[in-house]
Amino acid sequence: MNPRNRDSTQIDGYLDMLAGQRKLSDHTVENYRRDLDQLLALADGTPLTALKETDIRRFSAILHSKGLNPRSISRKLSAWRGFYHWLLEQSVITVDPTEGIHAPKKNKPLPKALTVDDAVRLVATETKEEQAKEKGQPATILCDQAMFELLYASGLRVSELTGLDIHAVHTPNHQSIGWVNLDEKEITVTGKGSKTRTVPIGDAAVIALKKWLTVRNTLLKADSPTDSQYALFLNSRGRRISPRMVQLRLKAHAERLGLPMKVHPHMLRHSFASHILQSSGDLRAVQEMLGHASIASTQIYTSLDFQHLAQVYDAAHPHAKKK
Repeated sequence: MNPRNRDSTQIDGYLDMLAGQRKLSDHTVENYRRDLDQLLALADGTPLTALKETDIRRFSAILHSKGLNPRSISRKLSAWRGFYHWLLEQSVITVDPTEGIHAPKKNKPLPKALTVDDAVRLVATETKEEQAKEKGQPATILCDQAMFELLYASGLRVSELTGLDIHAVHTPNHQSIGWVNLDEKEITVTGKGSKTRTVPIGDAAVIALKKWLTVRNTLLKADSPTDSQYALFLNSRGRRISPRMVQLRLKAHAERLGLPMKVHPHMLRHSFASHILQSSGDLRAVQEMLGHASIASTQIYTSLDFQHLAQVYDAAHPHAKKK
């Protein structure tokens, strides 16, 4: 049999197995076919069963040089690896040429952070719509302002924010996992791994929280559950606010301000970390405030900080400007 025909027959047999035994969808099987057809093209007449590890490594390098992203290369290698594993099971080959081959490292995306000006504008500015609404329902607006200020002031995760109580409560009916202490200007939260940490907060957040607390009880209902009675932030029905509601309110507020990006609570966490690091350079302190178990998780903000410095350099240095 012609080697090319033999390759096609083997590929067809493998794809039939994927569709029949593994019950993969037609769309998925077609994707496998495209990846294996590309392997055929790269082999350029060499039988697939004769390929060696050096060939697969070279093909991966060729794909990378053509600008294919690491994720796509990884997917193709996975398809090729599955094919060769099947050939091993069928005793067609004795050595898998994809063994030990890895795709180029995926570029880890940097977290998106707001500029200092945009972050301050986001948490400190009321829109006209909000000012009008405040006259009729001030509690909801003041709640939003306090939440946004606190997110930026502390770098909390949104789940940590919504888990805060007005003060520490430890009774048979309720055990606080997080609370605020305005006298000490700090909050205590329970983060990932059930680890508790205390984070300082600034005057702007304290002022916003005090304003909110003057009207908080107007949202409480007689039938509000015990958990909501102690909750720092409430929704319009007098219940502890949910992370999803915080996301929606922040997104809507950012859109009303006309910010050129989709804003979410975690972006304020990233902004907090980046801006603190830019100002202080104290990576260990940022790690503690974010509640990262490992300094490696915090080090990504050094890349974000460098990206900021690079942008300043490109904008300011005469020889950095594109002609």
